[in-house]
Amino acid sequence: MRFLELREKEVINCKDCKRLGCVADIEFDPCTGKLVAIVVPSPGKFFSCFGACTEYYIRFSNIVRIGPDIVLVDIDACDIRKVEDRKK
Repeated sequence: MRFLELREKEVINCKDCKRLGCVADIEFDPCTGKLVAIVVPSPGKFFSCFGACTEYYIRFSNIVRIGPDIVLVDIDACDIRKVEDRKK
């Protein structure tokens, strides 16, 4: 699967059936080439430029299934970290 295909998919949390948004970016380990996490901007953000600056960092281990239209994740609300928290 290419990143452009993944970017068109909507991310939905299985725990509360909440729509988190669409995949905006990915993070991978350059040494192993494995996907580490996906980054999802908040639903109010427009073209990653306008709106709230909240982006969610979701680890690859929390992804349940990648389907043709959606990405299902299994996380608690407290497990979703803002991108700004990731660098600490």
